[in-house]
Amino acid sequence: MMAYFNKLKTETEPKTEKMNGRPVLFWSSWNNKVMGIQLTFQLLVAIIAVVLVITTLSLSRQIRLKEIGEKTQLNSLSSCNFFSGKWVFDNQSRPLYNGSNCSFISFLDDGMACQNYGRKDLDYLYWKWKPHDCDLPRFNATAMLEKLRNKRLVYVGDSLNRNQWVSLVCMLESSIHTHLKHVHFNGSLVTLKAIEYNATIDFYWAPLLVESNCDDAWHHRVKDRVLRVDSIDKHARFWEEADVLVFNSYLWWRLDLTVLWGSFESADLKYEQLGMLRTYELGLQTWADWLDTHVNRTKTRIFFVSMSPTHRRGEEWGKAEGENCYNETEPISKSEYWGSESSLGMMRLVEAAIKKLNDKSGVKADLLNITQLSEYRKEAHPSIYRKHWDPLSKEQLENPISYADCTHWCLPGVPDVWNHFFYVYLLYL
Repeated sequence: MMAYFNKLKTETEPKTEKMNGRPVLFWSSWNNKVMGIQLTFQLLVAIIAVVLVITTLSLSRQIRLKEIGEKTQLNSLSSCNFFSGKWVFDNQSRPLYNGSNCSFISFLDDGMACQNYGRKDLDYLYWKWKPHDCDLPRFNATAMLEKLRNKRLVYVGDSLNRNQWVSLVCMLESSIHTHLKHVHFNGSLVTLKAIEYNATIDFYWAPLLVESNCDDAWHHRVKDRVLRVDSIDKHARFWEEADVLVFNSYLWWRLDLTVLWGSFESADLKYEQLGMLRTYELGLQTWADWLDTHVNRTKTRIFFVSMSPTHRRGEEWGKAEGENCYNETEPISKSEYWGSESSLGMMRLVEAAIKKLNDKSGVKADLLNITQLSEYRKEAHPSIYRKHWDPLSKEQLENPISYADCTHWCLPGVPDVWNHFFYVYLLYL
């Protein structure tokens, strides 16, 4: 750079020449060159200034447009009823992951690995939920993991909640390096650690949320089911420090339950039959009271997933009596369809408990109302395409309807949509 200016100086200094033997300075040539350089420099400065101004204005406009777009999208999402819409066939953007490549599907629960167990009709993979009022933001696994950085997320509930937990870890797995994840089992608690993000994603088995004789994660087939409807601390100590909690509890309440007043170890026991709705109400009250007392309102988000419907009564959508989800290949298209095994009374109790938490306790709780949209998906259950833990009898093999699983869901599948709602709430609302 100095060499250039020295050269420039040499070239533009006034030159001395001899005329009639006397030295003469030619100032005009030197001045012209100096003025030319000054004008060129000033022009260059002006051009740079104009470019900087235009660039700044352009960036400001882009930022402003982005802010307006984000605000518009947020307003749209805030006013959107995600749970009212329709299923549309989409074999371009669905499924969100390859079920055969997700290590968690077959590793943790073979009731979800439908393709691995011989299911050939794969259209169930390609249905996308489209709300009437808005478009769901595209699911971004990296953004979700960033949101969970340095946090602990715990799914708490029954096998449908485990179905949803496996769905989420499959949706995230491709964005977690193989050597940077760790899975740990501790009784009813299963933990996935995404080491790179210091994020923990857990599932905790508590099918009734409160204490019961069905609390063993692997051995819970109990003939006479008994619960302590006012006791939750046995379970809650495992999720007390969580940043995000996703609860569900419905299916196990539909069976005959006996309420135990006192502890299982006490000699002074009192049993009582209160009826399903009253028992469920008391259990939800215990759950809500614990949250009111223990939740850190400045950091903890609470979600409750509404009942997952079953499709065990084919006559409700036009099949012969005694048939079920076996051999179904298409969703139900009748928008007002509602299965008889989904209880509106139980849903209202959950809605009331959540409203009380929000309005009176100041706990941030949201209901993921997945029931109606899942009602349409009669073809998305494992049916016979799953691992059977007990050997099938000759009579069962001759009548596949008798052992078809019309309760849980194949993965990829319907629970991916539940997690998509969860993603939108967690990142945008």
